[in-house]
Amino acid sequence: MKYDMFLFDLDDTLMDFGETEKHAFMNVFTTHGLPNALADFRDTYRAVSTVLWEDLEQGRITLAELKTERFKRLFLEHGLEMDAEQFGQMYLDYLGKEVHLIDGVTSMLHSLKGARIAVLTNGFKEVQLARIAASGLADTFEAIFTSEEIGFQKPQTEIFEHVFKQLQIKDKSRVLMVGDSLSSDIRGGNNFGIDTCWYNPKRKENNGLVQPTFEIHDWNEFQSIGAQTIASS
Repeated sequence: MKYDMFLFDLDDTLMDFGETEKHAFMNVFTTHGLPNALADFRDTYRAVSTVLWEDLEQGRITLAELKTERFKRLFLEHGLEMDAEQFGQMYLDYLGKEVHLIDGVTSMLHSLKGARIAVLTNGFKEVQLARIAASGLADTFEAIFTSEEIGFQKPQTEIFEHVFKQLQIKDKSRVLMVGDSLSSDIRGGNNFGIDTCWYNPKRKENNGLVQPTFEIHDWNEFQSIGAQTIASS
């Protein structure tokens, strides 16, 4: 098996978004005089956010709308009188300061030396670029693509078309999409006709509607795929 190009998702693939979100959430609410927000509001926020990110994947809402809407709904639920738009921007600022690499990521990426590597993320450009820059891994990636910048999101085929055009990729069989989400990373890659690798550290059950080419549970497992690629290059 040989891949020339690896496309990696970012959140909960290369970086722990749960930790990123927790710290940013705590910091932005503390700034507004609500230091107990993790206990008081986070469960509601995560429920609201999950619905809105699903809406984003289905094209029912834009990323710009999501940025403010999640806090509008949260504040309405808890009777908070705050400016959701301003609050949403401050939250993004705090997100951009958080770097929590998943164990094994750095060594895994270094093991792919000689291959082309890029990031493809459904996220806010300013946040993702800031986190990657602070991680020390920016030079590892040939390019960083965000759904905000492109105007489409995984699993839409248009985002993959954009990436392939920008990277001048001609042969789909030599590209592997790697990510934690069956609904966006794996479905998107499958629909576009490229091989996929599902990063599934919590060993979630797959209902069978979306089938990855590979499934791994830690980055040591993935290195065997990368080793085959480098060895055959």
